[in-house]
Amino acid sequence: MIKFSKGNVKLQRLKSVPSLAKYFAKTGRSTKKVYSFDLLSGFSCPFADKCKSKVVQINDRRKVVDGANCEFRCFSASQEATYTNVYNLRKSNFDAMRSIKNRSGMVKLLNDNLPKDAGIVRIHVAGDMFNLRYFDAWMLVAVANPNVLFYAYTKSLRYWVDRLNIIPDNFILTASRGGREDHLIDEHNLREAVVVYSEAEAEKLGYEIDHDDSHAADPTKRNESFALLIHGIQPKGSKASESIKQLKKDNVEFSYSK
Repeated sequence: MIKFSKGNVKLQRLKSVPSLAKYFAKTGRSTKKVYSFDLLSGFSCPFADKCKSKVVQINDRRKVVDGANCEFRCFSASQEATYTNVYNLRKSNFDAMRSIKNRSGMVKLLNDNLPKDAGIVRIHVAGDMFNLRYFDAWMLVAVANPNVLFYAYTKSLRYWVDRLNIIPDNFILTASRGGREDHLIDEHNLREAVVVYSEAEAEKLGYEIDHDDSHAADPTKRNESFALLIHGIQPKGSKASESIKQLKKDNVEFSYSK
């Protein structure tokens, strides 16, 4: 069994984006909603690098363990260490999906459990495309549901590149810089999101900061790169942690509740 989650505070802001209004239109008595589908952080992210973190069980307690090259801790891994129900849901989804050894089985499971009132689905607030079969399954789910908008950040860039010319119009992808295959972003001119430590850093890059996921989700911006402000619980004394202190001091919005 798998479960889609209701969109968090950040995702709910998509309802106020004019260009996305059609995805929230009423069908009968029901108003379309925003959902996410999440997997276990780190374990489902084969190409993560600068953000790689995962939660492990140590003496019956969950603890975040950062990867060797981690520069900014994955915010969703911190959620999994803090909230038991969040950890259990994501682990259950991941275990269910990776237990299926064929694409058609993955497509069926996702389609059968996709909420009937889904208007927009963020694929992975937590997790990533853990193999090509799973990536293909999501593409086919998008094809089967043309009136639903699906979008995802990913560091599994080789799968995107392998399918570059057959991505469905309602399947919006963003390359998440900071992975082991960042060179593919430049080689194939992929739209990217870059984590920055300040508004000044985003300005220097020439990127707008996405505060509401509208840059990531909006099909009209599918070719426009953007920045994300550092967020989440960061290792004490790290550059990321010090940057968050400065953002708080400057009253800059950078964090969203789960």
